[in-house]
Amino acid sequence: MSNDRKIRTHDMLLISRLAHVLERTGLAMSGAMCGTFVAALQVRANPALFDSFGFILSMVLIGAIGFYLGIDIPRLRMRPRVDMVELLSATGTFLATVAALISVYAFVFDDIPRRAWDFTVVSWWMLGVTLQIGAGLIGRLRVVSKIAG
Repeated sequence: MSNDRKIRTHDMLLISRLAHVLERTGLAMSGAMCGTFVAALQVRANPALFDSFGFILSMVLIGAIGFYLGIDIPRLRMRPRVDMVELLSATGTFLATVAALISVYAFVFDDIPRRAWDFTVVSWWMLGVTLQIGAGLIGRLRVVSKIAG
């Protein structure tokens, strides 16, 4: 009986881990999609500056990495203070998503923003995904050091 119980527990853990990977892959695809819209808006607004395969690919990859790492932060035990990693992740997610939403709006309604607003959108995107990536890496390093130490 004990061996059967271990197998069931192992199967449940495996299913849980697979579900987690599936969820994270979905988040990465959301980030890639958001990056695609932000890149497309930049190319449309200023093709001379942004119309390159490298720029578009970097926006998509940075979005995928940021949403994969930054949205699902490993947590330490509950503390009565503000967790800066969680705050960085939330702020980054908010900024990146607002930039993507503005980009989708501009695309759907064929409303190319003025140059200053255009650079603001791409700045929010870059700052947001940078905060997500940083928060995700810090959160994971923090958990690993807690386990090791």
